[in-house]
Amino acid sequence: MRSLLSFAILAAASVHQAVGQTTIRPPSQDAVAAARLQLSGARTTNILKDIPGLIPYPTVVADASNSSGLPLDNIQGDILVGMKKHEQQFLFFSINNPKSFKLKLRTLVAPFITSAKQLMNVKTQPIVALNLAFSQTGLTTLNVTDDLGDAVFTKGQFADATNLGDPGTDNWKPAFKGTSVHGVFLMASDSKALIDVMELFLVGIFLKDITVQHTLLGNVRPGSEAGHEMFGWLDGIAQPSIPAFQAPFPGQQVVDPGVILVGETGDPVTRPAWAKDGSFLAFRQLQQLVPEFHGFLNASAPAVPGLTQPQSADLLGARMVGRWKSGAPIDNFPTADAPGVGADPMQNNNFNFAHDGFDITTDQSHCPFDAHIRKTRPRADLVAPANSIMRSGIPYGPEVTSAELVSGKSDPSDSKNERGLAFVAYQAQLAKGFQFLQHSWANNPNFVFGKNVKPGHDPIIGANGGLPRNMSGFDIADTTQSLQLPADWIRSRGGEYFFSPSISAIKTVIAV
Repeated sequence: MRSLLSFAILAAASVHQAVGQTTIRPPSQDAVAAARLQLSGARTTNILKDIPGLIPYPTVVADASNSSGLPLDNIQGDILVGMKKHEQQFLFFSINNPKSFKLKLRTLVAPFITSAKQLMNVKTQPIVALNLAFSQTGLTTLNVTDDLGDAVFTKGQFADATNLGDPGTDNWKPAFKGTSVHGVFLMASDSKALIDVMELFLVGIFLKDITVQHTLLGNVRPGSEAGHEMFGWLDGIAQPSIPAFQAPFPGQQVVDPGVILVGETGDPVTRPAWAKDGSFLAFRQLQQLVPEFHGFLNASAPAVPGLTQPQSADLLGARMVGRWKSGAPIDNFPTADAPGVGADPMQNNNFNFAHDGFDITTDQSHCPFDAHIRKTRPRADLVAPANSIMRSGIPYGPEVTSAELVSGKSDPSDSKNERGLAFVAYQAQLAKGFQFLQHSWANNPNFVFGKNVKPGHDPIIGANGGLPRNMSGFDIADTTQSLQLPADWIRSRGGEYFFSPSISAIKTVIAV
């Protein structure tokens, strides 16, 4: 038996190397059988990574419905788990044979789709967590033609590129140019080799029923950088709380479940009954120009009395993000990092941009009006729980090389050195969630409204169609000054909008 399982791992590696080419050599049925057997095994270690500073979710759920009524055994796990995965593979595909795809999905693949309840306990966690979502084109291909009540989803992300601030789509991955991506498999585990086994299983099961359009491997960064995105900041701190799932921590935004889950309390849109407990998934492959970003900080940081030049650069970065790299909020710690606070979810969200003795319409001494975390969750500036999203992304690509550090430029010659964020956000309405946050807040230099100066663009994710942007409040000694941001350090490589259905909807509607 052990040799058969080893054979599955070796075959999986072969399939993974072939994905993305014109043809994919199908694995043998022995390899597929071995993969299926291994994926059915028991897990003894946690599939999720414990990252200090991120919200600790429940680890045990007493029953399938939970005390507040959320059917956690029917909700796909990635929607609620967030950014705690060790390794994650995204496999984007188109469907060639809908009838055969449905049959295999219903009988062979659906049993492996992982629920939120399964992920809450090591004893029920799978070897590889598997989730699945479909684009509008994918649902139409499968003859699922109900109107899901989301026009942004219906049109797709390619049609939304200009609205999102992208400077055209020349930099987009070919798979995302148009509507050829019908769906995405999300595979997560603590081992890349095990993810490869799941990929072999899927490719071997579906064979010519699908065409793999694009794959992207994400992974938690090594050592002390675990949980930090590629620029170096702890990420995923300010997730909303759905009390039916997780009790709120101090400062955490409390939202109705229907802000994230279709058809639940707080979702005002009429949907088909089968769509309940699904969620719209916004995916973006965001390339990060890490050497260039840190070069800008070093070159542009104003001198601050008592700080060295590197410390001044760290301060500028913190004011652009709204947090120190540790996750500590500059609103509470405007001049120096407090790593212990960044690692403590009881403290790292406990602020709201308002301070006694300071006018919130003029005060940027604590946090700039256009800092990334203020643009995307304005707190006391504007209480807007309906505009919340549940983020579930993961970094991708290698660490910065020594050659890149010396040159100060990302390596343009080798796509394997591309790095960034596989951005994933879940919401019940894209027009109030991701699309709104990007277009109406991050990209809008006039938001947050009602200030004494024009705030400027979100300096991290804000986009202006490739044109320069501006940031106010960058200099803690003179917050009336504006800083021009001549380049985008985050570049869109494209993406798509998907619907992540409930597990029962996959089995009884989509796959029949």
